[in-house]
Amino acid sequence: MPEPERYDPLRPGKGEAIAPTGQGGAMDLALEEAESLEKPLGPGGGATGPQEKARSLWSDAWQQLRRNPVFILSALLIAFLVVIAIWPQLIADGDPLRCDLSKSQQGPASGHPFGFDTQGCDVYTRTVYGARASITVGVCATVGAALLGSFLGGLAGFFGGWGDALLSRVADIFFGIPVVLGGLVFLSVVTSTTVWPVVGFIVLLGWPQIARIARGSVITAKQNDYVQAARALGASNSRMMLRHVAPNAVAPVIVVATIALGTYIALEATLSFLGVGLRPPTVSWGIDISNAASQIRNAPHMLLYPAGALSLTVLAFIMLGDAVRDALDPKLR
Repeated sequence: MPEPERYDPLRPGKGEAIAPTGQGGAMDLALEEAESLEKPLGPGGGATGPQEKARSLWSDAWQQLRRNPVFILSALLIAFLVVIAIWPQLIADGDPLRCDLSKSQQGPASGHPFGFDTQGCDVYTRTVYGARASITVGVCATVGAALLGSFLGGLAGFFGGWGDALLSRVADIFFGIPVVLGGLVFLSVVTSTTVWPVVGFIVLLGWPQIARIARGSVITAKQNDYVQAARALGASNSRMMLRHVAPNAVAPVIVVATIALGTYIALEATLSFLGVGLRPPTVSWGIDISNAASQIRNAPHMLLYPAGALSLTVLAFIMLGDAVRDALDPKLR
């Protein structure tokens, strides 16, 4: 009678598999369990295909923005304002400079839902066309201040030394200049009726804020391990700035610039209201508000509509900036 086969722990039996334990021994696993080890587990514990690639800060922020009703509402409003700023004739077929003194300060009428101003100009048409100048000033000033401030602040934060100290002291000087007073002094000697003197003035006083934000963000980013590793591997300063530091330091600059855009639009309207910003024949909300201020009791519609359009525009950009800040700052989630 043959002897029963002895059990050998080093030899797999039927339906069994041997898996190394890492200590020189062996561990018996069911064949199904051994096969399941080769597949990553999904969210429900089941086997799935290749593991999902980790999302970046920007993709994660976009996923959050898509679900934020504040961002969607403000983005739609801004998109509408940009469209009518580029093509105002889509919703206003009149001429903002065509006036009829016989209709001075008259209220809403057929074809003129906002009434007429002191000169007999259509308030609706001027309100629509006024978006072009205000948004042009806001966008151009924001882009200029963001580029100049990011460049200077990024260099100062990355290299430090005397350049950093010099930039900080120059920024302190600009911070000490009152914005409205500076505009009265700077723009009172300019005779141009275009938007560029106002854009240049806003960039001149707006870049220090962006530079300070960019400097602090670069100082934080350059201390990360991946930047130190790139430096140890012999990467040049330009490569570290463009490939490692800048992409991880630009988020705060974007947030501040988005919020500042609405502030710059309000600043342009303030300077135009005081008579040193945009000047006729340029159509601007600030100019219309200035002309309507003295007639607020007799014809409040002259002030209500351009002021309301200005408020909605500034509010939309501030709401957009707040939503972007919440999405890009993990601490606020």
